[in-house]
Amino acid sequence: MDKQNIVKIASEFIKTSELNYISNENAISEELVGMKIFEEPIFAFGSADDENFKLLKYPNAIGEHFLLPNEWLPNAKTVITFFLPFTDEVIKGNKKDKKWPSNQWLHGRIEGQVLVKNLCLFINSKLNEANYESIIPTLDNRFWSSTESETKKSFSSNWSERHAAFVCGLGTFGLSKGIITEKGMAGRLGSIITKVQLIPDNKNYTDIYEYCTMCGACVKSCPVDAISIINGKDHKKCSDFLDLTSEKYKPRYGCGKCQVSVPCER
Repeated sequence: MDKQNIVKIASEFIKTSELNYISNENAISEELVGMKIFEEPIFAFGSADDENFKLLKYPNAIGEHFLLPNEWLPNAKTVITFFLPFTDEVIKGNKKDKKWPSNQWLHGRIEGQVLVKNLCLFINSKLNEANYESIIPTLDNRFWSSTESETKKSFSSNWSERHAAFVCGLGTFGLSKGIITEKGMAGRLGSIITKVQLIPDNKNYTDIYEYCTMCGACVKSCPVDAISIINGKDHKKCSDFLDLTSEKYKPRYGCGKCQVSVPCER
């Protein structure tokens, strides 16, 4: 099992999976039946022993509660990260209303995440078939994430798809705290930790915000003023607005305004 093979089978899965298209049963409206959610994924492969993972345990990063790859899977060798870019239809749909998420984006956030989960499970199964033990941190029973109301470790988790993506070379953070990849930031992330030994990718950056120009477009796009060039992102404001969308669009929720109508959307 090599990197090229992993990318190939993942790309084929996304192309052929029925989950990448909105079904008649799930569609919020009739015109969205058959809408494609994601384009072809991009990958970055990092060493499980990368020293930058250890830096995430510092309080100014994530904190001591962050679990290292080898804490998730003893003798882990590689961290596989991927980004699934949203299709133009999902992105353009979310530009029409300046405050509330579009139906296209709601599907991308919820049905899209179902596909992310299934892609992780698919890759994981192929690694296991090749006799390489691997796990999906966010689907492991030890994984947790929290909001301010749940724990003093507010808006944190013991594994972060975004930070793993940064360490592995997939992209850097933007002002909105999303990850800017070579395919932009409008999409979803996933990761797998495995015992297969793969050569780590070269990183095309050194700084955590290197791909962000601090242009401020996401500041203007945010419907609740949760982003500031000076102060960064106010996670509480963002979370409170997501709660409102959850009430309005139950059982779905989302926003994504900081990922569209910005130079880094693509």
